[in-house]
Amino acid sequence: MSKILVTGCAGFIGFHLCRRLLALGHDVCGLDNLSEYYDPKLKAARLSQISDHSRFRFVRIDLAERQKVAQLFAAEKFEVVAHMAAQVGVRHSLKDPHAYVDSNLVGFANVLEGCRHGGVRHLVFASSSSVYGANTQMPFSEHHSADHPVSLYAATKRANELMAHAYAHLYQLPATGLRFFTVYGPWGRPDMALFLFTKAILNGEPIAVFNEGRMQRDFTYIDDIIEGIARTIGRIPQPNPKWDSDHPDPASSSAPFRLYNLGNQQPVELLSLIRILESKLGKKAKLNLMPLQPGDVLTTYADIDDLARDIGFRPQTPLETGIERFVEWYRSYYKF
Repeated sequence: MSKILVTGCAGFIGFHLCRRLLALGHDVCGLDNLSEYYDPKLKAARLSQISDHSRFRFVRIDLAERQKVAQLFAAEKFEVVAHMAAQVGVRHSLKDPHAYVDSNLVGFANVLEGCRHGGVRHLVFASSSSVYGANTQMPFSEHHSADHPVSLYAATKRANELMAHAYAHLYQLPATGLRFFTVYGPWGRPDMALFLFTKAILNGEPIAVFNEGRMQRDFTYIDDIIEGIARTIGRIPQPNPKWDSDHPDPASSSAPFRLYNLGNQQPVELLSLIRILESKLGKKAKLNLMPLQPGDVLTTYADIDDLARDIGFRPQTPLETGIERFVEWYRSYYKF
């Protein structure tokens, strides 16, 4: 049993992670600023699922508020931090770049300082498949370079990885970064494709299909993501004794630091996802085929051999199953 801080606890992944950690018997402090990037009512509804749990406590803090974050870490003495909070969205980063600097850079620096001074035993933080950017070698491997991001969002997530490594090196703060690949499922984010498509199809509205639906994504079901995070929390990274500074491995270090991909290992074309969704909804989509958008990449595809070897788990939920569960939740929540 551990005392764990989960940042972004009212968000999609953070909420599901809190539920899982509470079920495992941990004491969980959930932190969120309840931003209005998307419907705050959905965030409140997520929180209502866990707020009455005897081992859960919610604090409303913006991670960019340095003093409040420092006070929380000093008072609580967390053993583990699961940092899931972030300003998300590739396309939104073109519209409001400062939100990404405040949350993903300033906020993450405050988390690192809290971990450093608070004696945290393990920091597990959310990174993203978007860090691979202009890479085209498939599948994406943690051992490949990831230094050519094509959006500010991706750049901030890659910066998080580098910042965490610096703290692992300087202060021996064990840190594990998990690169998530297109997470979907019940209680998902309204700005994600599956949510947007479901809403539009049920309302008889056209859906915007970028790159004419030829993009491929490694869609990963939320339960698989949570299983991967939960197992990783218990595996504190150790320095890699074989790490060679003449031939540096991006995935590990001479410091207690590790990066892992967490994906479904199966790229699916966007048009295929739409066809599955149509079958689950029993309704045809009206397609508005559009060009590739700035900041988007053509394909994501995770190599998760390292994760499977180290934590003994591979995502395994079929896309058809995951979409069916999402549709069931959506119809129930929105009374369709």
